[in-house]
Amino acid sequence: MELYSASQILTTLGHEGRLSVFRLLARRAPDGVRPSEIAAALTMKPNTLSVYLSALERAGLVSSERQGKSVFYFAQVAQMGALVDFLVADCCRGRPDLCAPKAAAVLGDVAPALGPVYNVLFICTGNSARSIFAEAILRAEGAGRFNVYSAGVKPYSELNSFAVEVLERLGHDVSGLRSKNIAEFQADGSPKMDFVFTVCDGAANEECPPWPGQPITAHWGLPDPVKAVGTDAEKAYAFANTYSQMLRRVQAFVALPIAQLDKISLQSKLDDIGQFKDTNPE
Repeated sequence: MELYSASQILTTLGHEGRLSVFRLLARRAPDGVRPSEIAAALTMKPNTLSVYLSALERAGLVSSERQGKSVFYFAQVAQMGALVDFLVADCCRGRPDLCAPKAAAVLGDVAPALGPVYNVLFICTGNSARSIFAEAILRAEGAGRFNVYSAGVKPYSELNSFAVEVLERLGHDVSGLRSKNIAEFQADGSPKMDFVFTVCDGAANEECPPWPGQPITAHWGLPDPVKAVGTDAEKAYAFANTYSQMLRRVQAFVALPIAQLDKISLQSKLDDIGQFKDTNPE
């Protein structure tokens, strides 16, 4: 990267609004995000967001892609990586390793250091359905290999009755399930997480403080069955469909040879799982 290009990128990011947009897109990478979702997450006017996105796109920090009737914006993390490389290339008299960013150090670790039993946290907005499904499924599918938890970012929530019915019908033990807030897992003495998954876009857009130990994170967003409308049968179908989609993701996760993969490879496979296409329940 040349000095002029680096200065242009830094100038673009030297604005609180543009930086906030880029950080949200970076959190969602490699997924793309609709402008309406960005605006809602950042409480930003659409016309203001449009100006910010145009500036970021001119700087090569974001790209856009039309998918059907919607336009999605993607963070160009390779461009940011090139900027970081440029900034530290001459650091410490030719010793850029002394200035390596924290993210590089984390990615350099290997997964076996995580241990034989992994702590996994699923996060959603309300912890009433999707994250509860994930918690129950992983407990059943990965028994003995995972300590599983779920939580929501909203202050208050409760288990959805349709979600509970689906779990009971499919043989899950629901006696220990309860709705929890994310703060419960950020307090002193909380379990140290090895994996943290967001299963709804709202939770993924939240700028949460870093988790102790830098766990591997991924976004497995699914539509919210709680928003389904219609008859009780139609609502029940929406919940069953969401359960089916979550089951595919969790089963793929359990099948991974976690201890044999370095963190970069493992991260890539987890991102791939999050891209699974929707399927209908059997």
